[in-house]
Amino acid sequence: MRSRMRPVPALLLLVLAAVVIPGAGLPRPHLEVLGIYGGYADEIRQSGRTLADYGVNAVFVGSGSLSADRISRLHKQGVRVFAEFNSMHREAYVKSHPDAAPVGADGLVCPPPEGWQGVCPTHAGYRAETMGAFRAVLRDFEVDGIWLDYHHSHASWERAVPVMPDTCFCSRCLRRFQEETRTTLPDRPVPELSRLLLKEQRSRWVRWRCDVFTGWVREYKQILREVRPLALLGTFHCPWSESDFDGALREKLAIDLRSQARHIDVFSPMPYHARFGHATDPAWISRQTAWLGRHLGIRGRPGERLRIWPIVQLSDWGETVPVEQVAAVIDHGSRLPATGIMVFAWGSLRKQPEKVEALGHAYRALRNGGGRDEAPVPVRPR
Repeated sequence: MRSRMRPVPALLLLVLAAVVIPGAGLPRPHLEVLGIYGGYADEIRQSGRTLADYGVNAVFVGSGSLSADRISRLHKQGVRVFAEFNSMHREAYVKSHPDAAPVGADGLVCPPPEGWQGVCPTHAGYRAETMGAFRAVLRDFEVDGIWLDYHHSHASWERAVPVMPDTCFCSRCLRRFQEETRTTLPDRPVPELSRLLLKEQRSRWVRWRCDVFTGWVREYKQILREVRPLALLGTFHCPWSESDFDGALREKLAIDLRSQARHIDVFSPMPYHARFGHATDPAWISRQTAWLGRHLGIRGRPGERLRIWPIVQLSDWGETVPVEQVAAVIDHGSRLPATGIMVFAWGSLRKQPEKVEALGHAYRALRNGGGRDEAPVPVRPR
C-alpha cells in the first residue's frame, strides 16, 4: 500500500493560512532555490499535489538514492535535483582498510567520536576510490549539482557540545607534512611529535591540514568540469565562524572556507539551531549566514560567482522544532546574503504533515509576498 500524507485538520489550515513570516522584505526574488533535503518527497505526489504547490523547486538526494527516471520526471516539472556526496565518513572502508583509520595524538587509532568514523585524508587508496565514485555519479545521472557532505576531519561536531579529537598523526601524514612544508621533525615517538605539532608547529600544521582537505575539493571540481561542467559544486559545512569554539573550524575540522571558495560554487552552512543549542533563537541562523557572507565577500547580488544556500532544521533532532517556529526558521534562513534555502530533513518531516503545510505556507510567502497565501486544499482519503 502506498503511503499518503494524512489530511490536515481544517482548523489547523486556518491557523496556518494566517501565518506571517517575521521580518520585512517579502517577497524575496533573490531566492533561486527553495529546497527539500533528504528525498524526493514522493508523499506529496502521492497525495495528489505537486512540489510546486508547496513552493519547492529543488530536492537534495543522497547519491546512493539517485534514480534517472525520478530525475527526469522532476526536471519535466521544473524541479532541480542535486546530489549529496559523502566525502570522509566511511566506516565500512576503515573496517576493511585499517591503515585508513585516523591516528590520534597518543599514536593510537582514534576511536570514532560519538560513533562518527572519519578517514585519514592522506590515504591514497581511499581518495582514489572516492574520486571514482564521485565521477560515476556525475557520469550516470543528470544532476544539476553535487554537494559534498562530511568533508572535514575525524570529529562529531553536529551537536551542542562537539567532540573533536586531534588527528591524524599516522606515519603517512607525518611524512607528507614534512615533505610538503619542508619541515624536519625529530625521530621521536608520536606522542612527542604531536605535542610539537600542536604547540610550536601549530600554525604550520593547521595550514597543512587545511590544504590537504582543500586539495580534495580542487580534485572534485576538476572532475565535475570534465564530466558535467554545467553542474554546481556545493558543500554542506559546519556553520561556525572562525572564532567559535576557539577557532575549531580550521584548527580542528580543517575547513578553510576561503581556500575552498576557489573551487566551490555554493556554500550550504548547516545552522541547525535546535540541535546546536539555540532552540529558542532562530535568529542565530541569520547571524551565522551573515558572518559567512562577510567572511567570503558574498552579498547575494545577481551575477556573483559564489552563493550561499543554508540548510535549516525543521526536523526534531536534538530539541523539538515546534510547528509555530517553522516560519521564523525559514525567514532567517532565507535572508540575504542567502540566495537559496533548503530544509532538513524529509525523512522525518514526511511524518509531520502539520510542518509540511507550514513549510508550504512559508515558501509560497517568500515567492508571493505579503507574508500570507492560500493553502492548497488537502486531498481527502479515497
